[in-house]
Amino acid sequence: SELLSRLQTLAPTVRTLSSSKSFSQNIPSCLWKLGRLNHVAIAVPDLEKAQSLYKDVLGAQVSETVALPEHGVYTVFVELGNTKLELLHPLGEKSPIASFLQKNKTGGMHHICIEVDDIKAAMTELKKKKIRILSEEPKIGAHGKPVIFLHPKDCHGVLVELEQA
Repeated sequence: SELLSRLQTLAPTVRTLSSSKSFSQNIPSCLWKLGRLNHVAIAVPDLEKAQSLYKDVLGAQVSETVALPEHGVYTVFVELGNTKLELLHPLGEKSPIASFLQKNKTGGMHHICIEVDDIKAAMTELKKKKIRILSEEPKIGAHGKPVIFLHPKDCHGVLVELEQA
């Protein structure tokens, strides 16, 4: 059939692509490395309801609520085996989550957190590459480790948190 003959002519091309050099060889070497996805953060208008969804309905292991006044949030972590979800709820009037929830009444994805092996080197290099960092210095995050946030407009609309591994 016509389809079979077209597939046979395409097959060598596909084989050539899959055996060509890996993409990682084209990436310039950095002084720091991007690690694994640590968590996806979700802003929630009702923390107890959200905790109940993940714990009682979906059967996940859910942490106790922890207040982080310096970040203006209450956090709850949901264990997922390969990563975590961080449920965020506003704490105090200046909470960035309060303004997020004003725009997104039912809540939604707030940020992703990726581990790095050297946060200071990452900051230096990202600044050179014109990526805006939302603080001059790393802050201590929910896991007791230094974190920074990258401007969403420089990251295709996603607020990216980098955490020292």
